[in-house]
Amino acid sequence: MSAESSNLSNIEHRAIIKYFVKKGKTPKEIFEDMVSVLQESAPSYTMVKKWARLFQQGRESCEDDPRPGRPVTVVTEENVRKIEKLVLADQRIKLWQIAEELQISKERVGEIIHEHMNMRKISARWIPKMLTPFDKQWRLQTSKVFFQLVGDNIDEICDRIVTVDETWVRQYDPESKQESMQWTKKEERPPKKFKVQKSASKLMATIFWDSEGTRGSRTEATWEVIARSAVLQDNASVHTARVSRQALKDTGFSEIDHPPYSPDLALSDYFLFSNLKKELRDRRFVDDNQMKMAVESHFDCKEKEYFLGGLKALYTRCEKYISLEGDYIEK
Repeated sequence: MSAESSNLSNIEHRAIIKYFVKKGKTPKEIFEDMVSVLQESAPSYTMVKKWARLFQQGRESCEDDPRPGRPVTVVTEENVRKIEKLVLADQRIKLWQIAEELQISKERVGEIIHEHMNMRKISARWIPKMLTPFDKQWRLQTSKVFFQLVGDNIDEICDRIVTVDETWVRQYDPESKQESMQWTKKEERPPKKFKVQKSASKLMATIFWDSEGTRGSRTEATWEVIARSAVLQDNASVHTARVSRQALKDTGFSEIDHPPYSPDLALSDYFLFSNLKKELRDRRFVDDNQMKMAVESHFDCKEKEYFLGGLKALYTRCEKYISLEGDYIEK
């Protein structure tokens, strides 16, 4: 049977179930027969059992029962006030709980909350740390200093910045549920995806980069004079160790301050590594050499504007930091 002919309506599914019930077949046998013919477009076993039971009890119609519905008058100012009171008392309350409490339908409750109260239910956002007033002040002050440093010379400052960071690259890192989303028609069943784990085998990638690109993609002759370069890196212990700081000082680099607990201000975290891992995700690598080649290939094909854009985004983020008074930036 072709894919088009196997996409039957719900009523046609029920008619088939009714036929098999009259033939004396069990719900399990009916389901197995329908799956063998209709495959992915077959109804669920729960649906087959439900309608088989109804037909066994004497039901003849394959149509849905008419719904009496409720008048739109349930959307009243009084109900809006009652629902608002319940929601404010328990912000995790479910629609069905409100519906039972007020004896109105879930659909009307949803309509009141979304359209009349202008509210939505969202998950809490994970943040690296609950910031203290001191942390926020530090982040705010650092952003203001960088903002003043840039002034009207954003291109000049971005050309001076050199940054370095480390990240793990795995032989296999499965794509996220969000990344695997795809468009389907309403009557189609959602695609299935097996749950897989990240591989234990991984490689630490250390990336130096600036407005021209990554360190590996440039020759020595193309590097700017060290004395006019400024290092911007996060507060990982390897970066803040005394020997590291002294090495930077000895080679002539100046440092741009980076506040603690601030991955949303770390150039590699919010820009470079997130894009790298998005491209490598769901790809399998045989060994470390393949992983190295994949990382190098990712950066080699990027133009200068790509890296410059990542650096310029720091200016925009500092601007947001100032407006948020040092709080974390939304993704």
